[in-house]
Amino acid sequence: MSNLYSDIDFNNKKILITGGAGFIGSNIAFYLQHNYPDAQIVVFDRFQSEERFPSGNYTGLGHFKNLVGFKGETIAGNIINSDDLKLLTSIKWDYIFHQAAISDTTVTDQALVIKTNANSLNFFINLALKNNAHLVYASSAGTYGNSPSPNKVGFRELPENVYGFSKLMMDNMLLKNLKTHPELKITGLRYFNVYGNREFYKGKTASMILQLGLQILNGNKPRLFKHGEQSRDFVFVDDVVQANIKAIDKPSGIYNVGSGISRTFNDIVSILSRNLSKPVDIEYFDNPYTFYQNNTCADIASTLALLGYQPTFTLEQGIAGYTAEIIQIHKQLNNG
Repeated sequence: MSNLYSDIDFNNKKILITGGAGFIGSNIAFYLQHNYPDAQIVVFDRFQSEERFPSGNYTGLGHFKNLVGFKGETIAGNIINSDDLKLLTSIKWDYIFHQAAISDTTVTDQALVIKTNANSLNFFINLALKNNAHLVYASSAGTYGNSPSPNKVGFRELPENVYGFSKLMMDNMLLKNLKTHPELKITGLRYFNVYGNREFYKGKTASMILQLGLQILNGNKPRLFKHGEQSRDFVFVDDVVQANIKAIDKPSGIYNVGSGISRTFNDIVSILSRNLSKPVDIEYFDNPYTFYQNNTCADIASTLALLGYQPTFTLEQGIAGYTAEIIQIHKQLNNG
């Protein structure tokens, strides 16, 4: 990620990345560190512990191994703990990338998800206002639920789970605050299906690209719902980093971040098979879910026009760039 996505010089700027030990946050941190060695980057993350949700998934997905080689400051803290948040109030921030959230869509504790995702945004809005900082936060395509694609901001926002609902509440908060504080610099980015480097510690919530890749390397038949023609807008993590960086000092608002193209799960298996040099025989099985999104596709017209965002990775290019890490993860899992 050595391409410069912006004319802004982030050197000597104070930059906060919440969830910075997670998948997307750590990629933002390393992009900034690589391209702006004098940037003053602070990662705030709760980090993984033994605590798990009833589903068995970890409650915290940030992992120190995602930050090996990071040279900035690291603060361990939870965005719903007021004492932890006080650690951030004495610093004069220039830019805030707010990635911290409960991103596990299987979590059923509705109050916890809303408190963590939606309610905590108030603190970062006030922090941005106090510092005249630009706040960019992670929203989600989950705000659209199972609405027909293409998915466009402001249309058919009908979330099907509390995660999507909490992200829609964040976006509503953005719109409300812009009315009362038109000077506020705030951008919500609705991520579609993000995949790529440093997602391993998401565990069972990692992308189907990683999960299918590991199935293939294990010599198993990749398993898909019948008949693998469900499609998603898959976006490589480097393009998501690009969107975050390009959002800085651009018009406030809510933007979709995807490739703008839907691809099927059959496509994923085919591309993985080629890159891993392993012919595969897909096992199709009945979809057990009464609700399931058959297609997502981001309308990225406003993202292109107003942020200058331009997706640069096709699914083929993204998986090709990710293959070495998938192979390395497989080796580590099988060597203890």
